[in-house]
Amino acid sequence: MTISFRKIRFTLRGGFLVRPLIIAGGLGLTGAILSQMEELIPGMSACVPTFLFPSKSDPQIAQIILSTIASSVMTIVSIVFAVLLMTLTLASMQFSPRIIVNFAQDKVTQQTLGIFLGTFGYCIAALPAAHNLPHPFLPVLTVFGAMLLALSCAIALLFFISHISQAISVNHIVDRLARETEAMIDNLMPLKRDNNYLPPVSSIEANINEGPVLSVVSGYVTYIDTERLLQLATYHKTVVRVVRRVGHYVPVGIPLMMIANGAALSAEEQAEFRSAFDFGPTRTLQQDVEFGILQIVDIALKAISPAVNDPSTAISCVDQLSAILIRFASRNPAEQVIADKSGKLRVSIPWLDFERLIDAAYEQIRMYARGDVVVSLRMLRALHDIAHTLPDRTSKLILAERGKRIVAGCAKNLDEEEIKEMKQRLASLVKFAHE
Repeated sequence: MTISFRKIRFTLRGGFLVRPLIIAGGLGLTGAILSQMEELIPGMSACVPTFLFPSKSDPQIAQIILSTIASSVMTIVSIVFAVLLMTLTLASMQFSPRIIVNFAQDKVTQQTLGIFLGTFGYCIAALPAAHNLPHPFLPVLTVFGAMLLALSCAIALLFFISHISQAISVNHIVDRLARETEAMIDNLMPLKRDNNYLPPVSSIEANINEGPVLSVVSGYVTYIDTERLLQLATYHKTVVRVVRRVGHYVPVGIPLMMIANGAALSAEEQAEFRSAFDFGPTRTLQQDVEFGILQIVDIALKAISPAVNDPSTAISCVDQLSAILIRFASRNPAEQVIADKSGKLRVSIPWLDFERLIDAAYEQIRMYARGDVVVSLRMLRALHDIAHTLPDRTSKLILAERGKRIVAGCAKNLDEEEIKEMKQRLASLVKFAHE
């Protein structure tokens, strides 16, 4: 896939465009085709109950019904989604401004919008079929379909209100962020770690003959096409060392990668290597595990701020972060060094390691929660839970060190009696890490 197609596919896959447009276009086309077929095949309307349309020769009945449904549906759409946007604005101010993107990707919201717009399109497309000249014609079956769609809109509205009232709750938001992050981890790291796992080669050493390939746009690295980089490196018989990972902001003129004998590459060849990188104004969940974690951390930090003072929400965030870290630790890490078919190392890519991810998840929360016993205790429990799933002692010792930081920070702000249970949990974590 080209860089433009990758960006378009990710941008449109969850927005208020593709799914609603498909549903609306499909229903609108159905209205146009059904009304035309009904005029060509008079017997199609025989299945409609007679009591609904005692007179099948008055086109004004169809015009009134179709126009009333179309206008009513658009009125409801404008009101409901205006209220929805206001609700999302308030929720983004309380939790995190990034959650608006998650609501735009909500399938129920997209389907509801598609049904309403599709009903409007259906009625508008079918309206010209009800005419007086050259002979009166009432598209009975088409109008009956519009009435069924209007009933569907009423049901969809009730379901949407129920869904959105749950979706804006903070627990639902955090859970959804965690599940999306875990799904992305599964895609990025598909292989589960087993007892025979061996740490891969971490990087390719720098070479004095390397030449930089500079970025020509400013933005966050949202995606790196590793297969394309490997193909290009193999084709040009060179070695590529990526210096900016996914999630980094890269200004214009800053090196994206270092290529052995890169100075010999033409401008077109350098552009080919750059095409393996996608950039955007914001970080995304295409390959950026840290971004998924930081969104949950943002919610936790606001929850334990003095202005909000909601430790229960922070605890929920800590629990979900532990689930993400356990999922990450259970997988073989993404390959940082990729070899070609002959076994020669061709590409080096800096992916996040477990220690960096632990710091991203808990370090800021630790600093903000130095005076909060409940949140600090839950972080110690989360570290102990994560440690139970780790196969290697080194990672367990990293968790024990982070636990010591939590207790040390709280010791400066709390009494000895208040941190007594923290020290007990820390002692249990340290003992487990050294076993």
